[in-house]
Amino acid sequence: MYLQKLTLSNFKNYREVSLEFSDKINCFIGDNGSGKTNLLDAVHYLSFCKSAFNPVDIQNVRHGEDFFSIHGTFMKNGDVPDLVSCIQKVNQRKVFKINQKEYDRLADHIGLFPLVMVSPYDRDLINAGSEVRRKYLDGVISQFDRAYLDDLISYNKALAQRNALLKQFADTRRFSQELLSIWDMQLAEYGHRIFEKRTAFLVEFAPVFQHYYEFISQGKEEVGLQYVSQLFDRELDQLLAVTVDRDRAVRFTTQGIHKDDLELVISGHPLKKFGSQGQQKSFIIAVKLAQFEYTRNIKGFKPILLFDDIFDKLDDKRVHQIISLVSENSFGQVFITDTQRSRIEKLFEVVKTDHRIFEISNGNTLLNENYK
Repeated sequence: MYLQKLTLSNFKNYREVSLEFSDKINCFIGDNGSGKTNLLDAVHYLSFCKSAFNPVDIQNVRHGEDFFSIHGTFMKNGDVPDLVSCIQKVNQRKVFKINQKEYDRLADHIGLFPLVMVSPYDRDLINAGSEVRRKYLDGVISQFDRAYLDDLISYNKALAQRNALLKQFADTRRFSQELLSIWDMQLAEYGHRIFEKRTAFLVEFAPVFQHYYEFISQGKEEVGLQYVSQLFDRELDQLLAVTVDRDRAVRFTTQGIHKDDLELVISGHPLKKFGSQGQQKSFIIAVKLAQFEYTRNIKGFKPILLFDDIFDKLDDKRVHQIISLVSENSFGQVFITDTQRSRIEKLFEVVKTDHRIFEISNGNTLLNENYK
């Protein structure tokens, strides 16, 4: 699978642009703030129905305009192309279409055109709280498991209802275990299935991740990725029963799969405290490459890879290892951003593969090099 053509109107700093891509590697070169990452974000929209960076869609409309549109033409295994469209107008809901047919639910689009993105914001996986790591985990599994996504949506709705009920109990000073049990049963049902799928996924995912980290670091460090959940010790219905008094006191649900986490370690120690910047970035890239391979094996075709500013904080050996890897046939279409044209040119002198280089300047693009 690859993105053949991308057309933007009034998206971020782009007024009008239409680009055709190589099915292998595409590089966007330009100064910081020129709009390189905005092109990657447009591709992200076509896969996930949303921005990777700004969740408020209307804020992605070009200043002074009243709408943006993103259109992408995807090819899968030489079949008839698919046209995916996203249109956001001011004061109107977002419209998402495939081949001119509008979706009833945006969730129905997730997973059709899988994508893996590596960006500087991924450092939040290491430095931020557990919510960011859960969100990442859920996003990966949801791309290939529609039932998981539905369970997750249902769990979060039930959780919101239970929390609202706990606040109501505190405000009215009246408590009903019978009413609370309605949401406890739903949380236990959806939560158990989510826990089981997260567990099974990470059992298979962790060794793939370790393989890629060893490749990038050339075997210099040992790393680990561990699933942390309260459900390893007790079933969720038991946890909710034991902590009901605490939940009433704090007015929210303190136990459940919404408290799960991923533990990231290097040489037996927390990555956040003991990993260098290069090691942390290598860790994240290895996670994303493992996500690529896992998704490819499930889907039966290659997701798109987006690399935003991956060269910063990495030494030349690790950069060369990564580019050599993604240029192989086991990987598909790749998009890369960088500020230094000379660095990209130097890489492709060593790594011979199909690529296109686009010069980006203030929302304008120029196909500067097309190598076959």
